[in-house]
Amino acid sequence: MRLSAPRIAPVDLEQLSVEQRAALEPFLVQGRVLNIFRTMAQLPRALTAFLAWGGYILSRRNSLPPRERELAILRVGYLCGAGYEWTQHVPIGREGGLNDAEIERIKAGPDAPEWSPLDRAILRASDELVRDHFVTDATWRDLSELGNTGRTDLIFTVGQYTQVSMILNSLGVQLDPGQQLDPALDRR
Repeated sequence: MRLSAPRIAPVDLEQLSVEQRAALEPFLVQGRVLNIFRTMAQLPRALTAFLAWGGYILSRRNSLPPRERELAILRVGYLCGAGYEWTQHVPIGREGGLNDAEIERIKAGPDAPEWSPLDRAILRASDELVRDHFVTDATWRDLSELGNTGRTDLIFTVGQYTQVSMILNSLGVQLDPGQQLDPALDRR
């Protein structure tokens, strides 16, 4: 977390415009609208487009298995200091197959012991993409197990969650009720 209060307030669910209600409809039906979506609903057309692309990244259409996808997402969240992203994706990472020790070790990065060669390559690619916006030849080779489709989906995933981190950090999206911030991500 970078800010202690939102720069742009989440929409009031009791006072939605027609466009805002349409953009938030999938969440309203479920009965829970996260702060990220309530904030982005200030620009409902952008939210609608964002949800379409984000839906691809988090779906089975993305060729990355859930565990590997969440490994990259959590690394991006950590590198970007996006406490909201980290907090939302830790449980998703667990559901995808990451254990608590691995989740904690993500913070140490690709050189931490005990990573498999593929995990190390995913973490290194995430670091390179966030830092340099480029995957080196060596890391590209180390990702060969993913094939070209998987490597491309990894780039898409890191790019999407780098953007998400920028949105969360810069707009000051606050944690949802009941969530606790990992102290390592408190950068206020």
